[in-house]
Amino acid sequence: MPPPELDFRLDDFEAADERAEEAFWHAIGIEQDMLTALAEYHTPDGSQSFYVLHNGAATWGIPGEPQLVALYLQRDLAGRTFRFEHAKLPLSAMAQSWLIHRGCPRDAIGLLPGMGTPSADETTRALEQRLMGDGDHFALLCSYTRDDPDDMTTVVVLRALDERSPAPFRVLHEEVDTDAGMHTLREGGFATVDEAVQWCDNRLGGEAAPLPPVRLTPRRTRPSGTVPAAPAQRPPGRSR
Repeated sequence: MPPPELDFRLDDFEAADERAEEAFWHAIGIEQDMLTALAEYHTPDGSQSFYVLHNGAATWGIPGEPQLVALYLQRDLAGRTFRFEHAKLPLSAMAQSWLIHRGCPRDAIGLLPGMGTPSADETTRALEQRLMGDGDHFALLCSYTRDDPDDMTTVVVLRALDERSPAPFRVLHEEVDTDAGMHTLREGGFATVDEAVQWCDNRLGGEAAPLPPVRLTPRRTRPSGTVPAAPAQRPPGRSR
């Protein structure tokens, strides 16, 4: 059964200005026929819409690019204009979190029936629920999405925004079992960004060890007023 036709509910609406019109075309409109709504919610008055979209065109683009788009539409009902925000994100829970922190009710942005794969176990479900709630506690550093049917996997490197976090760098690792039609999601903690990225490189090369657990033991805090040096960042980058 084909997915329902994507409707942004923008009939008789225009972008608020030329900049918004151009930005919407480049971010959404140019690939609209390749977008599928995995989840959507519309406020009762029609002034706001929230979408989790899958971009089918991403599989032909830069290897490893995120394939999900979180889209937040804001409509001026009186002026018949709209504005939008969007983000390209690698995991559905991250896209849902992005929308929730822009006002979407948490219980209204679940994946539509038949969209995506169900969670394979309780560990996956619990981690996804936590990411939906506290996704704004982390910054996305890099990710790699591999859509090879023989190895459908996504690795994500996050940095905790709380400088006192005992696990400042996290790796999220999603694997899809195409035979079972389910997916697992796991989390690991790392002391440095280089260690996190190296784990991702190893996994993409088929050599990864199990993810180290997230250590939540207290650690020595930095003296007040000091700022940590920005880590060197490099995305995982093995070819598909």
